[in-house]
Amino acid sequence: MVYFVGAGPGAEDLITVRGLRLLGAADVVIYAGSLVNPGLLKETKEGCRIYNSAFMTLEEVIRVIVDAERKGEMTVRLHTGDPSLYGAVREQMDELEKESIAYEVCPGVSSFCAAAAALNMEYTLPGVSQSVVITRMAGRTPVPERESIAAFAAHRASMVIFLSAGMVKELSRELIKGGYEPDTPAAIVYKATWPEEKQVVCTLRTLEEAAREHKITKTALIIVGHGVCHDSYDRSKLYDPGFSTEYRKRKE
Repeated sequence: MVYFVGAGPGAEDLITVRGLRLLGAADVVIYAGSLVNPGLLKETKEGCRIYNSAFMTLEEVIRVIVDAERKGEMTVRLHTGDPSLYGAVREQMDELEKESIAYEVCPGVSSFCAAAAALNMEYTLPGVSQSVVITRMAGRTPVPERESIAAFAAHRASMVIFLSAGMVKELSRELIKGGYEPDTPAAIVYKATWPEEKQVVCTLRTLEEAAREHKITKTALIIVGHGVCHDSYDRSKLYDPGFSTEYRKRKE
């Protein structure tokens, strides 16, 4: 059996209880060494074989898993954050299906949640934005034209941009081109929940300057939208005394 486990955004205690249990039971662990906190590996049992996928190809990862399956062993494929976001998991699942190897996913805390926590922000503020766009700039991996940064910017919703900290000049230009005002609040969150975490609040106009000043070029999320500064929003109807719910009567 193979378990794809979300390791969380960085801090060792932000892996889920289920994920920690699976990690401790694994005979083989293949972890994304470029991003997963290596401190989690101390939770593995004695004799567990550990592989760093940063140095491996897809084919090499699958060979390790197939070998473990033939021995009747359990494998944990440890991904950063949540496996469903930029985890390249579908291609692994397809290969496992070809080999008739069973697998299951254990979700994790994504870095986009950790970044919001670092900023004490809510992405879905009433009257500000009720949608969150999670995307990335095109790089070596292209993005469909319909999902370009400029196309999403036209909605002016809250936006979380992964894998783009090294392209902030182009990113800022595309966001403004798409529809955000240059003075739209933005933030850079570097290594959310790690000891070296940084949060830099700025605007789209000053995004490039802020990244340069703080020497941030990778391992960071860019957050865009008025939720960053949370200074003007509507009160939630859910807790409004004048609003009835299934559980509470309206109070005059």
